Amino acid sequence: MNYPVWYLPTIGGGFLIALIAVTHVFVSHFAVGGGLFLIFSEKKGYRENDESILDFTKRHAKFFLLITMVFGSISGVGIWLIISLVQPAATSLLIHTFVFGWATEWVFFMIEIVAAFVYFYTFGKMDRKKHLIVGWIYFISAWMSLVLINGIIAFMLTPGAWVENPSFWTGFLNPSFLPSMIFRTFISTMLAGAFGLLSSSFIKNSNLKAKMSAFCGKWTLVSLLLAIPFGYWYMATLPKIAKSLAMGKLPSIKLALHYGFYSVLVLMIIALVLIIFKPKFSIKPLAILTFISAFILMGAFEYTREGSRRPFVINKVMYSNGILVKDIQKLNSEGFLKNAKWVQTREITDKNLIEAGEEIYINQCYACHTLNGFNNDLVSRTTSMSYKGLKGYLKKIHDIRPFMPPFVGTDLEVKALAVFIAKGLHGKEIKEPVEVKNAGINGADVYEENCSACHEIDDMKERTLDFDYNKIFSILPKLSELNDEMPDFEGTEEERKALSVYINKLKGGTK
Repeated sequence: MNYPVWYLPTIGGGFLIALIAVTHVFVSHFAVGGGLFLIFSEKKGYRENDESILDFTKRHAKFFLLITMVFGSISGVGIWLIISLVQPAATSLLIHTFVFGWATEWVFFMIEIVAAFVYFYTFGKMDRKKHLIVGWIYFISAWMSLVLINGIIAFMLTPGAWVENPSFWTGFLNPSFLPSMIFRTFISTMLAGAFGLLSSSFIKNSNLKAKMSAFCGKWTLVSLLLAIPFGYWYMATLPKIAKSLAMGKLPSIKLALHYGFYSVLVLMIIALVLIIFKPKFSIKPLAILTFISAFILMGAFEYTREGSRRPFVINKVMYSNGILVKDIQKLNSEGFLKNAKWVQTREITDKNLIEAGEEIYINQCYACHTLNGFNNDLVSRTTSMSYKGLKGYLKKIHDIRPFMPPFVGTDLEVKALAVFIAKGLHGKEIKEPVEVKNAGINGADVYEENCSACHEIDDMKERTLDFDYNKIFSILPKLSELNDEMPDFEGTEEERKALSVYINKLKGGTK
């Protein structure tokens, strides 16, 4: 709300962040583990007095240099550009909180760049011990970059005591810092094995090809086995809601976890095959499959980590739409539009409800939802909702969907957003309910306001087929026992009776 929104209604900024971030994270982790891989590959050549291994290591170092220093650096700049456009508030908070951490990381990155070039261009020209020292300087610098960035990234998910004591060290040394750092380290070495296998598949000498493929297979398998326990430890440090989302409560995260699990299986099977049957199965398709599986695993991990922060971009501090938790009460009292800095509509009237609602959508909903796009399309998700149902849903959206930020603003702003969605997006007629004295409570109205956002009529008929009036009436206050994603009905007893009668009559009940 304090920054202008880069509005791409059908694409969404979140998709662009994911597209750039996953590829960059994949390469940047390879940049860490790959440095260690080069050192041990070079040492293997010296130990076995095998010039062919050293030749392979030098060729792989060139491939490594091009991927990490060119693509990795460009995509790193791309991440800073895209997050500053899509999540300026969160980016600003991270920079101001960890400014010296970022500065230190950039120093290590400069050392990393210089060491990488020196390592490659002096290969075979420098004393062996000194050349390995250059390799170690590169790896330690790259690993320190990982340590520093990991502390800041982990903070976004588990800020811990920083919420009460906002200092650099309380934020950096957060609850998930250590397990996340070790887990990422072993994932980095695993990726180095996958990249090494890709290079090995192009070796023409069959003996060398088998030898290096087995080396890469062992490297990959050991890294994966070491990463698994730290992955579980990392999971154990997550807050309760984040852990439930990471364990698959969200369908999209559940799908990502399935992909990640199968990728681990594929990587382990291929690694074992290469170790046991190295001469026969060291082929390009297998190497490419390993590479793809490693990429999917990295993507699944990053998607799960990002998704687990919902509804926050910085857990317990800032929601995904850039609104600070500490500002909620003020905005609900004074109004969101009156306090937002980059909106045109500040006063809502009967004539500008759609325009005001669209501005609220852009500032509060667009961070996660697109319009007629493929990523969390708001249009398709609200097709069956009525204006009245939307108003009731928006007021308790965070209770119904805990992974979504709460609506922030006044009742009039709730109305504006509901009008924008119902009339502006779907062209539906807007009718305010007319109160009739002594008319009693209409069960259909109670249903529309409390249930229609999630359940269509046919769906409710099917779900309550075996329920009678008494069972419906008794279960309404404890719906969360049926499904923890359903909020308990909190209306009056008269509304509960009317709703029970209405639901029971949907399927032909008499009461």
